[in-house]
Amino acid sequence: MARPQDSESTITESRTEQQLERPRMWRVLLHNDDYTTQDFVVWVLESIFHKPRGEAFTIMMSVHRSGMGVAGVYTHDVAETKMRTTKQLAEEHEFPLLVTMEPEVNA
Repeated sequence: MARPQDSESTITESRTEQQLERPRMWRVLLHNDDYTTQDFVVWVLESIFHKPRGEAFTIMMSVHRSGMGVAGVYTHDVAETKMRTTKQLAEEHEFPLLVTMEPEVNA
């Protein structure tokens, strides 16, 4: 009669502990100009960046008053997609809205 350890064997692998790093985050910035309407900026913040109306209005006012405002902070791919989508919408509506992204400064 065969012994259980002869017919079945268990292979175990030792795992090394891996530490996952958080991805670098990027800020999507909207820049003020003299032609893009405030309503359009609010609409972009609501539809592309999914901001509630009050927050979208606050960000738009920041863009208007200080020349620039943070639309959101995302991973690189998401930030790039939101930036490209915003630029495309601005072009379709014939607005020169400048949208950029920069790395988030980690404190």
